[in-house]
Amino acid sequence: MIKCLIIDDEPKARILLKAIIDEYIPELTIEAMCEDLPAGVKAIKKHKPDIIFLDIEMPGHSGLELLDFFEPEEVNFSIVFTTAYNEYALQAFKFSAVDYLLKPIDHVELIAAVQRFHQQKEIRNIERLQALKTNLTSSTDIHTKRLVINTSQSTFFIKPADVVMIKGDASYSEFYLQDGTKLLASYNLKHYEDLLGGLQTFFRCHKSYIVNIFCIEQMNRQDGTSLKLSGGLQALISANRVDELLEKLK
Repeated sequence: MIKCLIIDDEPKARILLKAIIDEYIPELTIEAMCEDLPAGVKAIKKHKPDIIFLDIEMPGHSGLELLDFFEPEEVNFSIVFTTAYNEYALQAFKFSAVDYLLKPIDHVELIAAVQRFHQQKEIRNIERLQALKTNLTSSTDIHTKRLVINTSQSTFFIKPADVVMIKGDASYSEFYLQDGTKLLASYNLKHYEDLLGGLQTFFRCHKSYIVNIFCIEQMNRQDGTSLKLSGGLQALISANRVDELLEKLK
């Protein structure tokens, strides 16, 4: 059995989430339902849950403040935020690779969140939550954001502006950074196209490439078409994307 807690200041939200869990995910055992963060902290220390379903917007304390009550070595639980945030804020969740459920909670999404818990429970949450704090409180300035990249062995926290290009490799993506680092990320290129879609800096120039437009140094029309990028990197560009890129560069 998987032990879980529900922390939400809205009684109806707590009851609804409990009802969905009881009906669709019997492997979860609800140890406590708490109406605020202080009560939730006490329950965490008492029950030592595996998963916490945490409302991010509560009177008195934000759900993001949960980490302030624990030492890093005590954070042995996964957090799934429940939120009614707008699309801009949701982008911060996606950037940080932190799981969330939109209210009103759908049972299909809840089941998927528990499946992700099983897949990622070995990945430490504290760094991703710190990245979420940065991304939620930062402006739209690309230099202040942090993108969480999960590889097979590590989790990296990088500035999007440090990405020169991303190359698709089947179900994986290869990140090429300004300092020459190459990372093989555990998602396909479409995932990162959607994730970076809100940033004007990035452009999907080819089925296999996303480029940082500020890293483009030259367009070569003789070989088919290709782009020369910072650090001697090259990316292909589809013929039907050339005009769009030129317009974007203006």
